[in-house]
Amino acid sequence: MQYLALIYSSPASNPAHGSAEFGKMMEDYNAYTAMLKEKGAFVAGDGLKPTTTATSIRMRAGKVETMDGPFAETKEHLGGYYLISVPELDTAMKYAAMIPTAAWGTIELRPVMDH
Repeated sequence: MQYLALIYSSPASNPAHGSAEFGKMMEDYNAYTAMLKEKGAFVAGDGLKPTTTATSIRMRAGKVETMDGPFAETKEHLGGYYLISVPELDTAMKYAAMIPTAAWGTIELRPVMDH
């Protein structure tokens, strides 16, 4: 079964880009991704650019509406994701808890629908 792990954190709590803490976080992410690949659980994953680069799109009365930025203002921003393939929820939760940002942010884990 596939699960999507959505990685949320407050920009204020993230290590500053270019700092030693940021370098350590990236090393931790690289090791985590390598572990998922070694276990055969990795399907996809990547970081996202800041919410300031987002465009929200919706259709209303047959017309496309676009807005700069995310749809909703939140304290925690979606910063990245992993799509993993594992046999059951317990394994997905174990792997989600190992995502480095789980130490200061939130990981939302959702099963992917199988149509």
